[in-house]
Amino acid sequence: MAKVVVLGSSFGGLTVALELKRQLGNRVEVTVVSGEDRFVFLPSLPWLIMGWRKPEDISIKVSDILKRKGIGFVHDAARQIDADTSRIITAKDKEIPYDHLVISTGPQLAFDEIPGLGPDKGYTACTFTLDHAVKTGAAWRSVLENPGPIVLGSSQMVSCFGPSYELAFEMDAELRRRKMRHKVPIIYLTSEPYLGHMGIGGLGASKTFMEHEFAVRDIKPVINQAIQEVTPGELRLKDGSKIPFKLAMIAPPFKGVPAVAPLGNPRGFIPVDKNYRHTKHKNIFAIGVAIAIAPPEATPVPTGVPKTGFMTVKMAKTAGATIASDITGKTPPLADELGVVCLMDMGNTAALMKAYPVLPPRQSSYTKKAVWAKWLKLSFERYFLWKMRNGMSNLP
Repeated sequence: MAKVVVLGSSFGGLTVALELKRQLGNRVEVTVVSGEDRFVFLPSLPWLIMGWRKPEDISIKVSDILKRKGIGFVHDAARQIDADTSRIITAKDKEIPYDHLVISTGPQLAFDEIPGLGPDKGYTACTFTLDHAVKTGAAWRSVLENPGPIVLGSSQMVSCFGPSYELAFEMDAELRRRKMRHKVPIIYLTSEPYLGHMGIGGLGASKTFMEHEFAVRDIKPVINQAIQEVTPGELRLKDGSKIPFKLAMIAPPFKGVPAVAPLGNPRGFIPVDKNYRHTKHKNIFAIGVAIAIAPPEATPVPTGVPKTGFMTVKMAKTAGATIASDITGKTPPLADELGVVCLMDMGNTAALMKAYPVLPPRQSSYTKKAVWAKWLKLSFERYFLWKMRNGMSNLP
């Protein structure tokens, strides 16, 4: 029986594990290794920060999902990959052999690359984990009680910009609802060369779209900036300017997690082919944020290419089908071009953003604001949580 080990239990890890078991049944032993026993619907973390969701609304116990499908679960983080002997060594010194390995570990949030950054050892808030979002929600409520300037955005080497945009729009809408927007200046600070760049050269008319929406809402953009350091109540930029804040939510630099970084590029991201197979180790696959994708253009301040949940699920299904082909001796599937679909909440409305393929030149690309996009985002949250809770990875 073939042994497949999956590192990570979020969008990519759960999808590929469920797909392999669905396609191969008793011909494969699938084991998920993760230090986290919660699947969190990450796109809803901004809503949790705003107080519109509770942790239990957007999380599911991973072990419960996997057990029902006959998939093993090791609640332990990977510490090292021995690619030569095909073994995982965990943080608790457990050795796990594999025939095929799937890396879906997400990023390491590299707060330490900027002095004073981060919610644990620094002075800024973060939106990328459930625990950090809970802490950020408390900081947001303190601003509502004692107003002051808010800075939202992304530092250099970030590969995910969407949540910062969403929070800018959501906070603006909530402050206006409370009739206190005039008491809270909002600044959007970003490493992007222009608003709406998103690390992929924009999506349709996203540049003019964001510029217009920010102007209407009196959100001040500060673009093309790198952060030198953060001190209590102040962001210090590399150009010498300073931005005061009552609350700063800044996305940190991304890099590969330490366990997998030796298999990757200088930032620790894994080089893969079109089927997400490691370019050197043919029995290792990587999906999601863990993979290396070269930016479409060099930007004055370095930015990374985002890998959304939509993209990660597509990668997971391709990688799973390829591994199944390896095990059964069939021809691997022809991988489709990777596209991106994003539903961006804007408080009272939302925007649908699409690009195919994800990097230019493209066949199609656009950004469109509509109230129906808000309802679509709400419906998708419920649908995807139901889908994961029932282990139905085969559904769209």
